[in-house]
Amino acid sequence: MSESQSAIRVGNAPCSWGTLEFEGSQAARVSFAQMLDELADTGYTGTELGDWGFMPTEPGALRAELIRRGLTMTGAFVPVRFADSDAHAEGEARALRTARLLADVAAPDFPPFLVLSDDNASNPVRTRNAGRASPDMMLSHAQWEVFAEGVNRIARAVTQRTGLRAVFHHHCAGFVETPAEIARLLALTDPHVVGLVFDTGHYAFGSGHPEAGEVMRGLQMFWPRTWYVHLKDCSPQIAARAAGEGWDYHTSVRHGVFCELGQGCVPFDRVVAWLKANHYRGYVTVEQDVLPGMGAPRESARRNRDFLARLGI
Repeated sequence: MSESQSAIRVGNAPCSWGTLEFEGSQAARVSFAQMLDELADTGYTGTELGDWGFMPTEPGALRAELIRRGLTMTGAFVPVRFADSDAHAEGEARALRTARLLADVAAPDFPPFLVLSDDNASNPVRTRNAGRASPDMMLSHAQWEVFAEGVNRIARAVTQRTGLRAVFHHHCAGFVETPAEIARLLALTDPHVVGLVFDTGHYAFGSGHPEAGEVMRGLQMFWPRTWYVHLKDCSPQIAARAAGEGWDYHTSVRHGVFCELGQGCVPFDRVVAWLKANHYRGYVTVEQDVLPGMGAPRESARRNRDFLARLGI
């Protein structure tokens, strides 16, 4: 079945080319034009925005780049230090700036999502212990209240002022990483304005149990709030080395904990079957987080796209 005949469409994201939001990771990254050319050439029809300023921020210029390659804008990642109430206003301003750009280039049939997340890798304890967070490293009750208040505030502002929907991205090395933390956030946020982007790879690594059954349990558990899906794999062998050798998050990524699709523990045949059976419509976004200069992103992107095509999307 071709993508035009399927309810599920497949995009990719700048992070698969080493364009990550972390400090110090920008120096060796590829240009946006090369990234978009390679993304389109390897069979994807959607892209996320990446860091603010990586792609053009003037709507007409960005729209022209997308149209020239036949691409749909699917979303943009905006990290905010939600546990700090003093960061909420600035985070809201950045989220609205990004959401307005997304809205200006949105495809009517597949509007993009504003993807909120914690300011991941900013807390040294959580960064050192990504994939193996323990209860003593988690937010207090009071901190959770502040965190959720910020998420609700910014998500409401995005929807009210731009019409776009906001989703929260659980993410390793942040305060919403484990299944319990995801459940806590969803319990404290407004289900009408805050959805979840379920990321298969971050869920596998962040759960502390990178195995097929754990991923499917998470997908099923959080499906009622899942509005958007990221397809990422996780190597259980690398995750085990990370735990055994005490690697931090960046070291785990550098060693390839997020491997090519089909090379890790995520059961993508079951994930795709679940999405189809539950009438998922719209874009899924492939992400293979790499640091700048790692691997061969174009070849990985092609293999990942071919892998999903064999699964029927």
